[in-house]
Amino acid sequence: MEVDSVTLNNHLTEILSGVGIQWTFRSENTLIAEINKPTDIFTVFDDVLDGRLRNRLKLNNQTGSLTITNTTTEHAGDYEQMTNKLTAIFSLTVYARLPVPVISSNSSQCSSSSSSSSSSCSLVCSVVNVGHVTLSWYKGNSLLSSISVSDLSISLSLPLEVEYQDKNTYSCVLNNPISNQTQHLDISQLCHTCSDSVHCCGSTEAVIRLVLSALVGVATVILLVYDIRSRRAEQDQAQIHTSGI
Repeated sequence: MEVDSVTLNNHLTEILSGVGIQWTFRSENTLIAEINKPTDIFTVFDDVLDGRLRNRLKLNNQTGSLTITNTTTEHAGDYEQMTNKLTAIFSLTVYARLPVPVISSNSSQCSSSSSSSSSSCSLVCSVVNVGHVTLSWYKGNSLLSSISVSDLSISLSLPLEVEYQDKNTYSCVLNNPISNQTQHLDISQLCHTCSDSVHCCGSTEAVIRLVLSALVGVATVILLVYDIRSRRAEQDQAQIHTSGI
């Protein structure tokens, strides 16, 4: 996992006299550490590779093992340890910390009847900026659907349809080979049935309807005022005309 430390060790208990060891980031053919046992000189080259290993390399003076601290996904790749007689290759994979999946309602409006058992609620489970993970929906302990990605920094989403009155337990799980994050579904919070014309809609649609109703009311008042003033004006004109005669 990111920020963990990892030790690349060929299980040597002691560096033999006269043996030299070189550590190379094989993925980019770059020397990152060197041990010269005859002179007891131990050197790390942590400014190479654009500094991604700076202050992160530690050499074991006795065994020659290499430790990488505070790892990130940039440190993934193949590392090679070369001695006078032996070459060992270590393949390192670093997994990012997993975010908790987010479950949201994907329905534009709720069920038209609170007693309708056939109505379904559309949900979606999503995560952003993930890589090398699998996103899955579970009903209890049973897998319903899943989607996997091997790329880095990608967004994933997985839909689910449930009944409004469903009493089963659902959960959305994000996992990689060494960890997982789970978000449980609360149907009563995300899936609402309709009890009246306002609750039948999402909050945004309800606000729009209220605004439209208010505008219609204002327009009606304006028309009434205009009609009353017009009638008074006509009456005044009629009185003036009568007085003139």
